[in-house]
This record gives sequence, C-alpha cells and structure tokens, in this order.
Amino acid sequence: MSNPRSVVAFLCAGVLTACGSAGSPSADIAKVLSLKDGFGPEYKVTEVAKTGIDPILLIGQKLPDGLQFDPPVCAKFATGQLVPPGTKGNMAAVSADGQGNRFIVIAVETNEPVPVTEPGADCKKVTFGGGAVRGTVESVDAPKIDGAQSIGVHRALQTVINGQPRTGEVFTYSAHFGVYQVIVTANPLVVSDSPAVPVNTRRATDLLVAGVNAIRG
Repeated sequence: MSNPRSVVAFLCAGVLTACGSAGSPSADIAKVLSLKDGFGPEYKVTEVAKTGIDPILLIGQKLPDGLQFDPPVCAKFATGQLVPPGTKGNMAAVSADGQGNRFIVIAVETNEPVPVTEPGADCKKVTFGGGAVRGTVESVDAPKIDGAQSIGVHRALQTVINGQPRTGEVFTYSAHFGVYQVIVTANPLVVSDSPAVPVNTRRATDLLVAGVNAIRG
C-alpha cells in the first residue's frame, strides 16, 4: 500500500455522523480491490489483499494528552475511533495517489457490529488545542446508502515541528452495515515547494458508494 499508515492513523481517531439504517447483510470485502480499475494511468495504485485487521492502520493514533475541546462535552466524540481497540476481523484495501490527492478505500469485516457514534446537535463542529497543536473536527455530508449508516468527517490539524508550522487535513467517509464497513479517506499529497491541491471530495464520496456496491455485489 502506498504508505497509508500515517494518513489513516490521523483520520481514524475520527468522528462519525450517521444517516440511514443498519442491516444484517452479507458481503465479500475482497471485492473492494476491484476499485483499482477505476483509476487511470495518472494514479499510482497499490492494494492490500484480504488479511487480518491491522490495529495500527484502523484504530488510529491518539491525539496528545492535555488538549482542550470546545464544546467540552464533545471531547469523547472528537477523539472517537472508527474501529475500537481489540476489534477482531478482516480487511482489504486499495490506495491511489494522483492529481494531488491520496485516496484510500478500506473494506472491513468485524466479528461484531461496530457501534457508530453520532455527534449530536452540539458537536457538529469541535475545535481543540493545547501546546503547539490545534485543530478542528467537523461533520460533513456523506452520501445516503440504502441499508447502511453513512458517515462523514473533516479533520484539520495545525502544529509546529522544528520551529516550522505544519498543517494537514483529511476527509473520512464511512458506510456501516451489519458487521461490515467501507472507509474512504482523502487528503492532499505533500509536494515540496508546491501548494496543496484541494481534496476532491466528490470522488471520495463516489468511491464510498462504489466500495459498498463492490463488496455487496
């Protein structure tokens, strides 16, 4: 896979906002690999065949201790995880780098359904800060998918490394149905001396729908 770990670690400590209804279907997560055919020659595409859940990849990286959240009641939501620690199951993934963006599509099958945390009316946008770190966690629209809970979140982080300011952002879209999830992340590629390319969120949401259709098919 095209070095997705740091990207997904950042995003998977993410937040969820659900729409739709959960079901109890069956699916084949290995079929998510078929999405690689939808990327043209301008993309560098790699894949991870069906394997056990990688906790580093899916559980994510914890935010630093000591952060203050606004609203304070949204701290649990803002630091929530797509796949809780200790979750067992399998995953498969496709990564594509090109046109200034990185897209990662992960299909997950867990031993038990993973609960979905909703932000509530007061937690649609959460800011946080502490020390040299500050950022936002914001719910964004996700496509409605029959028989699934669709999820969207935008995370932005600003920090200082070696005296230099650094910024990053990632959009995460996820669909949950039964013991299955399809997770799509999209973020700008970092290119020296070049401005970041805006994230193509339309392509990301299209990939979410395509990923669900692929593993259900």
